[in-house]
Amino acid sequence: MSTITPYRSGLRAGRDGFAQLLRAEWSKFRTVRGWVITMVVAALVTVLLGLLTTAGSHTSCGGASEVCPTPPLGPDGEAVDDRFYFVNRPLTGDGSITVHMTSMTGQIRVSDPDPRVRPLMPGLVPWAKAGVMIKESARQGAPYAAVMVTGSHGVRMQHDFTHDTAGVSATFPRWLRLTRSGDTLTGHESADGKQWTKVGTAHLTGLPGTVRVGLFVASPSDLTVTPGTLGGSSSTARFTEATAVFDQVSLQGNVPRSAWSRDDVGLVREADGSPHHPGGLKESGGTYTVTGVGDIAPSTDGQPVENTLSGMLAGLIVVIVVAVMFITAEYRHGLIRTTLLASPRRGRVLAAKAIVIGTVTFVAGLVAAGVTVTFGKRILRANGNYVLPVSPLTELRVVAGTAALLAVAAVLALAMGALFRRGAVAITAAIGVIVLPHVLATASVLPLGMAQWLVRLTPAAGFAIQQSVPEYVQVLGDYSPSRGYYPLPPWAGLAVFCGYAALALGVAVFRLRGRDA
Repeated sequence: MSTITPYRSGLRAGRDGFAQLLRAEWSKFRTVRGWVITMVVAALVTVLLGLLTTAGSHTSCGGASEVCPTPPLGPDGEAVDDRFYFVNRPLTGDGSITVHMTSMTGQIRVSDPDPRVRPLMPGLVPWAKAGVMIKESARQGAPYAAVMVTGSHGVRMQHDFTHDTAGVSATFPRWLRLTRSGDTLTGHESADGKQWTKVGTAHLTGLPGTVRVGLFVASPSDLTVTPGTLGGSSSTARFTEATAVFDQVSLQGNVPRSAWSRDDVGLVREADGSPHHPGGLKESGGTYTVTGVGDIAPSTDGQPVENTLSGMLAGLIVVIVVAVMFITAEYRHGLIRTTLLASPRRGRVLAAKAIVIGTVTFVAGLVAAGVTVTFGKRILRANGNYVLPVSPLTELRVVAGTAALLAVAAVLALAMGALFRRGAVAITAAIGVIVLPHVLATASVLPLGMAQWLVRLTPAAGFAIQQSVPEYVQVLGDYSPSRGYYPLPPWAGLAVFCGYAALALGVAVFRLRGRDA
């Protein structure tokens, strides 16, 4: 327990300039060694536990090097899946491709007690896709735009992996058209090849003069997410493939009348060099039957940068203790009357305390989060983990957002201290409203729906500020809080947390004004 030396304000009673009040509260904080040391401990706990956790995370893929293959990167630097079968020709300058797509079928692998038996059953996964594409080249990760029919999501226009635009709820047969005009690509669809409806437009800046245009098919794994008995979930991925039939293929523009290139983009080979689940093309009398596997979408298979911040929760608890003691210590030692005598406007006293504890916590949290993320990423990579790349602004938001999260928690804890005036009660209450909902939502002990509501409606919504990889509608995945996905956008989640802190602070000010200290 810290020993409090009575602080003698340099302010005379009634002269309560807010800047002077801030200086007084800052002087209180920095002159109590126990508070300063505990805030340093909060930062150290965040760093050390985070780095310790990352040091214990190892990944290997077997083989001679045991190094996992690195996913390709998309045009914006994000990790992507780019595995599909592409039947294409070169297109120089402006032009278009129009096709009549008559059908799409597929196969899905089913489980069997005998591991040597790998049966397939007919079926299409929801995001199986087939259609027409213009792509910079057949290189994985190259910019592209495509108009497609999907297994269960109708006609879509997608480009550069992360962008998705919904068209109509399509039935077969379906006409598709993709047109290039400079760097602008426009997709259309039609039921009869006469009346065309625009699906979307993509702007691919820097597209070269000669690109690849043609037909494509892809079929991502069939992902089954199984709820656990105590909440949480597990997922199982099964192999799938899709086959689409096209006819009446029409190419406009400077396209040579040469044989079609057959590119199995992203093809994986076995140890003996044989292709693993290759795609294919069968051409007969102007009809093209194309089979493909894989996906063309963002990849979420890896470690997000926020995983390095696992020690932040312990640091948060320490911050709560410091923030509560910053106000309750004055009640316990009878110093609050001196503080209010120097500034009778009691709301301003609490506001000054909130600014001081919030600022100190933000600075400590910023340093801790910056150090942890920087060195944690290096440790993860050294241990064979793939860290999902994010933009510098996103990483800055994760680091600064973590600091802001800690600062808002400190303000909320301060308000709890002002309301309850007893350290143990206030600390318990603050942990109960900030930490407990987050633990329950992310520890796989609640059904998914309840977990999502907890991190939507409680102060735990603020943890969304740490999410670096968004949920993609076109990628089937386990988007649960236990996997680091939150139902609210990052800044919206932090705004909910700020709302709770502001409400608690307002109630504390009201109560402070309505009764004697």
